[in-house]
Amino acid sequence: MDKPSLSARLRYRFDNLMARGNAAVIGLLGLVSLAWVILAGLVAYVFDIFPEDEEYSYLEATWRQLTFTLDPGTFSGDIGPGWRFLSLLTTLFGVLVVASLIGVVSAAFDDQIAALRKGKSAVIESGHTVILGWNAKVFTIVSELVIANESERKPAIVILADRDRVDMEEELRERVPDTKNTRVICRSGNPLDQDELLRANPYAAKSIIVLSTEGEDADAATIKTTLALTNNPHRPEGEISIVGEIHDPDNLTVAQLVGKDEAQWILPLETIAKLTVQTCRQAGLSRVYSDLIQFEGDELYFTEQPTLVGKTYLECQMHFPECSVVGFVTADGPVLNPLPDTVYREGEQLIVIAEDDSTVAIGAPGTPDASVVSGVPAQDGAPEATLILGSNDQLPLILSELNEYAAPGSTVTIVSDRVLPELDAYENLAVTVKRGDTSSREVLDSLHPEEFDHILVLAYRDHLDAEAADSRTLITLLHLREIAARSDASLNIVTEMIDDRNRRLAEITRADDFIVSDNIISRLMAQVSENPQLNQVYSDLFAAEGSEVYLHPAQWYVELGRPVDFYTVAAGAARRNETAIGYREATPPGKSDSEAVIHLNPAKRERREYREGDLVIVLAED
Repeated sequence: MDKPSLSARLRYRFDNLMARGNAAVIGLLGLVSLAWVILAGLVAYVFDIFPEDEEYSYLEATWRQLTFTLDPGTFSGDIGPGWRFLSLLTTLFGVLVVASLIGVVSAAFDDQIAALRKGKSAVIESGHTVILGWNAKVFTIVSELVIANESERKPAIVILADRDRVDMEEELRERVPDTKNTRVICRSGNPLDQDELLRANPYAAKSIIVLSTEGEDADAATIKTTLALTNNPHRPEGEISIVGEIHDPDNLTVAQLVGKDEAQWILPLETIAKLTVQTCRQAGLSRVYSDLIQFEGDELYFTEQPTLVGKTYLECQMHFPECSVVGFVTADGPVLNPLPDTVYREGEQLIVIAEDDSTVAIGAPGTPDASVVSGVPAQDGAPEATLILGSNDQLPLILSELNEYAAPGSTVTIVSDRVLPELDAYENLAVTVKRGDTSSREVLDSLHPEEFDHILVLAYRDHLDAEAADSRTLITLLHLREIAARSDASLNIVTEMIDDRNRRLAEITRADDFIVSDNIISRLMAQVSENPQLNQVYSDLFAAEGSEVYLHPAQWYVELGRPVDFYTVAAGAARRNETAIGYREATPPGKSDSEAVIHLNPAKRERREYREGDLVIVLAED
């Protein structure tokens, strides 16, 4: 092979130099410009080429030549053919080379600005909340964190996702226009990449929320992101707090191995299925849960009260005029609705519902009016008939949960246009499956929905996208509304929606309750990110085992028509081994249960008369 020529070698080196980027080009043009100016100054000095009647030193001549490269009109007033010719050459050189240098510098500056707009730079926040990934839940999570941060000084939320930064910022401004005192900072980067992960400065954050991706590998991506966090070679000493969502329960064990004690996992589909079952049996319950798991209004807090050590659970309830005590945090974990005589011990915490942590304060114990405490005995549940319209992959879990709550002899009729897998046999439920289009008026008429105690409309979220699934649900609701109006019947309808914007549109159907899956899970993740202990509390609250939220008739606790305070209602609930946390006013005539007024965590000194149709919100085992 022939040896490369000198020109070929020079071109090769020049190509390699250009490949190094703008910095190399700027350096080369700067050196060339400097070399020409030095040479021109030397020629002028050695050959005495100066303007008429003037003579410069070498440094002055070089300086004058430099000014010609930057300003082409500088030499126009000079006299002398030699000086003018040399200056003209320098000026032409400046136009060609120095102008190129300025252009390259300008382009490099533009590139840096563009890079900054792409969100590739690292943040230097501390004590912030990091959100890794991007899906529909991000808007509700940001909205909730903004409310939670109102009392903090200079709070920040950093979002790192494999998306364009400008697009993220525009979507956030549209969906969350008012972020109050919270700064929301977006950065582009792949959360699975351990180096790009550092742009969000996660190890200085107070909490990290890992959002799932779209598609079948959503759990795998979540687990990989968690692994990148917990095993990052750049990780400093200290613990981190992670909240993530796992869709398939079979992947939970792996997620727990990766996250260890630093991660809290929420199972969205399982949680929604459990809430759907509880809500379909009690109209208005979803609003109670919605109020409880959002930062606006009342939510759960943990508090230690040494002065109450040794007192019973009921006595602890009576010492909080503005809060509702709902349980203890013991060495074995949270215990909701313990027996009234359970003793509060040293080192334990109280679980309370309060408007803000600043309102968690003990006071003089309230004195219930025993003369109006009701003695109505507990009543066994009667068999119920439930109609389920639609289906998704959580149907088996929904039926299993329904079986835990239902009285023996209850029935469930499922109507779906999908071929359903073979269902298990249930102890308390007789299940009937029918094939049909749930958005068809003819099919709905043939079912006689007015004959059912509960109607549950499930979203086809496993087969359709969110918009299509919610549209189909809306059509079904409109038909049910017309059927109810025609038969002058009151239908107890609970509906699963995916997008909250569609829920607001569907409210015209006057269904009793809406389960908005994305909203509920988003709010749960925001709550747990602020206090990881809440994950276990909510898991216990949503499960069929143990205590859940119920809405029971007010006459079970106090006599109707007599003014009582909420201390008395709490005492009436304690007689049934229940914890009173609020009440729901009777549904106004011509309105749906979703329009009834709910009072969660009312002031205990407030007196009112409970009337027929009023319900007391309690924690109870059945």
